[in-house]
Amino acid sequence: MKLASLKQGRDGRLVVVSDDLAWYADAAHIAPTLQAALDDWDRIEPDLRNLATDLEHEAIPRERFHEHNAASPLPRAYQWADGSAYVNHVKLVRQARGAEMPDSFWHDPLMYQGGSDGFLAPRDDIPLKDEGWGCDLEAEVVVVTGDVPMGAGREEALKGVRLVGLTNDVSLRNLIPGELGKGFGFFQSKPASAFSPVFVTPDALGDWWRDGKLHRKLMVDLNGEPFGRAEAGEDMTFDFGTLIAHAAKSRKLGAGTIIGSGTVSNRDADGGPGRPIADGGVGYSCLAEVRTVETIEGGAPATDFLKVGDTVRIWAEDDNHHPIFGVIEQTVAAA
Repeated sequence: MKLASLKQGRDGRLVVVSDDLAWYADAAHIAPTLQAALDDWDRIEPDLRNLATDLEHEAIPRERFHEHNAASPLPRAYQWADGSAYVNHVKLVRQARGAEMPDSFWHDPLMYQGGSDGFLAPRDDIPLKDEGWGCDLEAEVVVVTGDVPMGAGREEALKGVRLVGLTNDVSLRNLIPGELGKGFGFFQSKPASAFSPVFVTPDALGDWWRDGKLHRKLMVDLNGEPFGRAEAGEDMTFDFGTLIAHAAKSRKLGAGTIIGSGTVSNRDADGGPGRPIADGGVGYSCLAEVRTVETIEGGAPATDFLKVGDTVRIWAEDDNHHPIFGVIEQTVAAA
């Protein structure tokens, strides 16, 4: 089952979307918003599934689904926590600045709590006030949970996954060092993120969703050119069950909590840093990583951060090369 929110008010209007993303059926008579559905999931999910079945069989009125009319499926959320499950990415970034990586990073996930009071729609511009802030894309996988009790273990946490999707977790890289230097985490360096037009229930992903991971390539184009084709199910040190359990160690998680994987990152076949697609590698899911590899290999980065007018495209495909979650497609615009 695929769910989306059309732009309407602060929290959007819930719709069920066909598997091919061509059509939608209004779900307002079942739940007005996705958050309302998540709040009462056990009761509401069967009705949404029946609506999805009727939509696929063309048994009910339907309308064309246009991704430009979609908000992020949760236009705002009670909680957005982003992990760093691909430790290869963390290792490279620290190596580039000459910082040792504690061994605990391989055993205990990193996680920060992001701003969730308003997300960008998947086709909204990325507003940038100052190019000197070092604007970066970050292509990631996300899950949305139901209620998860405090202290939940990995298996219990995995059972709490309601939906799977993608995000562009925008970062302002040049603001990060000053914030980390204060020892109190990210804030100004993490503006609004955008999420894929649709979120998908795990069962609808079939074998692509297993072991708490999405086993598909995360496709990233930058200014119309292939930039990243990393395998989201590979080199993921911490699966989503582990990430959710980490977040729930000392608090319960409310329905509608979004948990991110962090930047998807693959090692090269020889175990070294990933290579650009043009050089036979799988590329990258953020600019910081390619700049890191350039620094390690050449002493300085050669790739610029995002500038006004740059375009970013993020998606994942099924076996017929059709987008599974729709497409995040954004242009950097002067704020």
